Amino acid sequence: MFHLQIAHYIEKEKLFGLNDKILIALSGGADSVALLRVLVYLGYSCEAAHCNFHLRGEESDRDELFVRKLCKEQNIPLHVIHFDTNGYAAEHQVSIEMAARELRYNWFEELRKEVNADVVAVAHHRDDSVETLLLNLIRGTGINGLTGISPKNKCIVRPLLAVSREDILAYLQEMKQDFVTDSTNLQDEYTRNKIRLNILPMMETINPSIKASLFSTASHLSDASLIYNKVIEDGKSRVISEEGISIDKLLAEPSPRSLLFEILFPLGFNPAQIDDIFLSLDRQSGRKFLSDSWIIVRDRTHLLMKKLDSSSKIEQPEDDKPVIKEERIPYTPDFVIPRDKRIACFDADKISAPLTLRKWQAGDRFVPFGMKGKKNVSDYLTDAKFSILQKEKVYVLCSGETILWLVGERTDNRFRIDENTKNVLILRLEEE
Repeated sequence: MFHLQIAHYIEKEKLFGLNDKILIALSGGADSVALLRVLVYLGYSCEAAHCNFHLRGEESDRDELFVRKLCKEQNIPLHVIHFDTNGYAAEHQVSIEMAARELRYNWFEELRKEVNADVVAVAHHRDDSVETLLLNLIRGTGINGLTGISPKNKCIVRPLLAVSREDILAYLQEMKQDFVTDSTNLQDEYTRNKIRLNILPMMETINPSIKASLFSTASHLSDASLIYNKVIEDGKSRVISEEGISIDKLLAEPSPRSLLFEILFPLGFNPAQIDDIFLSLDRQSGRKFLSDSWIIVRDRTHLLMKKLDSSSKIEQPEDDKPVIKEERIPYTPDFVIPRDKRIACFDADKISAPLTLRKWQAGDRFVPFGMKGKKNVSDYLTDAKFSILQKEKVYVLCSGETILWLVGERTDNRFRIDENTKNVLILRLEEE
């Protein structure tokens, strides 16, 4: 039944043909192992690709050994790559999760071309799609963010989207097929894991079939989005010209706020910024709004749009990243924390992960010094009367995924110096 269900889904979504060559992303987890076994059973020509991100010590090496053994048993060619994920994250100023994603998919595409594979099959299943829907809903999104995970995105295909994790585990149990478990999937430190471990089980107490219901809703929204996107494209053609977005024409549309969202969200503007831009339409001209790569200026009759690139006269300087010097000293009772926002002091022993510096992002949260509860960085900056242009220049220093310091503004209370402190980390923001 499982094999037939996957075969039917592959045919229904036109993911690939029987004569196509498939490169399988093989982590060693239950879903990727099931993907390998079912595609081999269905007679597809397969090769496997495994990434060792070196993020979980011996567990990462255990996964690699398991994958090598499995591919040898199944007579499947295997390609393995090792990544310095922490180094990449620090160099590119992205989260560990984003670094792993970029490294993984860039390599998959390079390898796909090298081995002449038609597609790369990844093992996302129905539960992953449901979690993505809820994650986007929590962060804020338009209708396109509520369609779950797409079955196909260029050369990336997802043959398991029609089945649940329970279906996958039952299939592997029936085949007496082992797999490995990523211990981080059992922790609720990351938002997606909190959805999987806490929110969905709570929703299941209200509706035991909530996952199936949400997946069905996402499928309906995916169909509806085809109509929606056609209407949006027609609206864009009416309101956008070489001058920018015509304010009068935009306000004449049936749903001007939705149209503005679909124009600006792909340019890197978050929902809160887009709301601010929409509210500016009936206010005085002159306001500027920035994303990482675009600037919007509220002119008299238009919203002027300008891409920030090497030829732009209003491009932000590339060297605006702050320079921070660090010093570690033993803690003594006579140590006094300087009353200077450009100097931050922490309990050095509370910091275990490498420090990374990046611009703050929508959804960032920290515990401001002297407080107990978490606060959104965006709310903190708003309360501190930061202008839009000032907000765009704010950086955060992170210990792993956790914000340590809103640079030049406020430290995180969780890393404060207390009666148990033995060593002090002093960070100084250098003068520009």
